[in-house]
Amino acid sequence: MISLADVISLADVISLADVISLVRGGWQPELLASVASLHQGWAWMMIVGNGLAGLWSLSALRWPSLRTSALWWFTAFAQVSVFIQVGLGTTMLSAGGQGVNRFHMFYGFVAIVAVSIIYAYRSQAGRHLYLLYGLGGLFIMGLGIRAILVGGAPL
Repeated sequence: MISLADVISLADVISLADVISLVRGGWQPELLASVASLHQGWAWMMIVGNGLAGLWSLSALRWPSLRTSALWWFTAFAQVSVFIQVGLGTTMLSAGGQGVNRFHMFYGFVAIVAVSIIYAYRSQAGRHLYLLYGLGGLFIMGLGIRAILVGGAPL
């Protein structure tokens, strides 16, 4: 399991030389392992973040005092984390990642579509906006959990 300290210290692992080698197309095994570790750790950030955002939004449906701008900032962060997660996975795949389960990738891209649909319907939701974002956040959380389960990654 990756810890927050591992994610923070990733900046020490990726140097300018590594970025240049990425641009030139040469991947170092250490860098690929770092991206894989970040992908694994960020998955939990995405799952927990979207779950909490969904629960917060559903709670705000019931208790209006929870309807603050912090809810929308947190929800935005949680939903942007989906794009970061898929970007990390795509980076690993383009670097020659082998043995990737197709359904693992499918759930990642369905999560992007879900975020897009939720965002597209926000102006039409009206008084059901908190319900839309609440159920949407929980749905995205479920997609993340399912992606881990079919991907064969250790929980």
